[in-house]
Amino acid sequence: MTEKRFDIEGKQVILHTQGGICTTPSELLNSDVFRQVVGLYCKSCQRKDAPQWSVLKSVFDEEDCGDAITDLLIQLADLTLAEVVSTNRQFEALLEKPNRVALHEFVEGLYDFWRAFDRFMVLHSEPGKSSFDRRPYRSFNVTVETLTHIVRGTYRDICENITGDHPRIYRQVFAGCDVGLIAVPKATHMPAVYAAAVGNLPFIRHVWIAPPMIIDPPMNKRAGEFKKVDTNPLEGLKLDKDRWLCYPAQVGSLVIFVYFYQQQIDLGCSLANLFELASDEQIAKGPDAIFCFGLDPQQMQRWQDNPTVFYDDTENEFLAAAVPNTPEFAYFGYVKKMVLTLHNIVMMKRGRMPYHGAMVRISLKNGKSANLVLIGDTAAGKSETLEALRLLGGEQIRELRIVADDMGSFDIGPDGRVHGYGTEIGAFIRLDDLQTGYAFEQLDRSIIMSPQKVNARVVLPVTTLEQVLHGYPIDILLYANNYEQVDQDHPVIEFFNSAQAALKVFREGASMAKGTTTSTGLGHNYFANIFGPPQYRELHEKLAQKVFTKAFESGVRVGQMRSRLGIPGYEASGPKAVAEELFRLIAGS
Repeated sequence: MTEKRFDIEGKQVILHTQGGICTTPSELLNSDVFRQVVGLYCKSCQRKDAPQWSVLKSVFDEEDCGDAITDLLIQLADLTLAEVVSTNRQFEALLEKPNRVALHEFVEGLYDFWRAFDRFMVLHSEPGKSSFDRRPYRSFNVTVETLTHIVRGTYRDICENITGDHPRIYRQVFAGCDVGLIAVPKATHMPAVYAAAVGNLPFIRHVWIAPPMIIDPPMNKRAGEFKKVDTNPLEGLKLDKDRWLCYPAQVGSLVIFVYFYQQQIDLGCSLANLFELASDEQIAKGPDAIFCFGLDPQQMQRWQDNPTVFYDDTENEFLAAAVPNTPEFAYFGYVKKMVLTLHNIVMMKRGRMPYHGAMVRISLKNGKSANLVLIGDTAAGKSETLEALRLLGGEQIRELRIVADDMGSFDIGPDGRVHGYGTEIGAFIRLDDLQTGYAFEQLDRSIIMSPQKVNARVVLPVTTLEQVLHGYPIDILLYANNYEQVDQDHPVIEFFNSAQAALKVFREGASMAKGTTTSTGLGHNYFANIFGPPQYRELHEKLAQKVFTKAFESGVRVGQMRSRLGIPGYEASGPKAVAEELFRLIAGS
């Protein structure tokens, strides 16, 4: 095996290679990686005082017998245990049934120990005829997929040679790597201060994922908003090209370079289900902003109170953001929302109003259709309402296309109407409410995060970049009110009669927290969007006045929906009632 490096970062294993990987059991078993993994598992058994370890230690008659066990496993890949013993009487005791069972349990445990890691392979490629990224699918086949077959086959051969029997049931689990990346150095254009910090870091050009992928980051909630700072967090830095990677993300019409430290590779790779990779041409042109996720905490000490920061470099007309590499920020929400914050700021500077919400195009078989935008805070009922609408419409819905799942922007089109755009091709969805039909399907393409915890999440693709970038005129614009009960004076859907009345509700951004962040109770966030607008409130106000005035002038129906998602007992019935009213409005429009 010609691996460049084998790194362990907590529960993650990262294989870096510049060439091919093992293609035979012999190459696998004689690799440094295999010997290291066996040694780590032996130390784990020692710490736990595992019963099989006590047996094997007595057979090998030494305290640290990792190398001896490794050598035995190499032989057992080709020979039965009896054949090994016939040439080496040292192992004769293993023929006794208790010892044979202990050896088999050790191999089973070693296999599970390896698979318990989140496993990543980075194929480092240089430009040229033989580069990995020229034929990526073939590259992944001969590396990532081949490794799975070799590891699984070798494990089965060794077990059969120990037990003398064959399994009756075969489970084709992924035993190689969960994710494969092709990383390539690329020339790009950016201001000198940033080129000095990140200019030599490789770009991810292709991603291979074996879904459903399950990861369990240290944190599963996000706290607070991101802080605009007066000093550049990246100035004077030079990041290690061997331990940092860049995911060049297409975020709506923008390109944002997301750099991540390899300890956060699970979260960095999850971006593949949320944002399309930028093209080579886009990389060469340079980014609209950059974000470094996982900086050394010592470099972020000056912002101890809130080290999730961004810097508006007005001199270079550029944005830079950073988050430290500490457990409390090891959550995908920090990656996604910082990227979207940068997007929102750039959009405002370019004359578009960002929105925190979902947008869909709904077409019915009766010929009626509507472009619907639901704006609201996290857990306000936006996605739940749309899923309830899809289920309610059933055979009557001809098409339901997602334009934006979480964030987007408004602009005034040439036709004088308000047009809506998206940012992501994927969704970052709570698993807690799956029983209410919250998911957008396609779980077989998903990356699942912390399924055993409150606020468990899934990242999965839900739309296309073409839909995100198209720009559709808005027909219905609603604020997602999740805290008010429905009664005679407070209907399920209530429309406003003026732009100022609508702006008052949207500006207040009231929402009942539902445990997806560290906030509790009824809170107020400016336009339900703490990701850029509050930091640029004066600029945002001008854009909001323009958009809402034009919306009323052009006949957009602007109001609020009462999802009641924040009221216990209405998690399913609240969004369903909104969906029923929406369906009636669209079908009769």
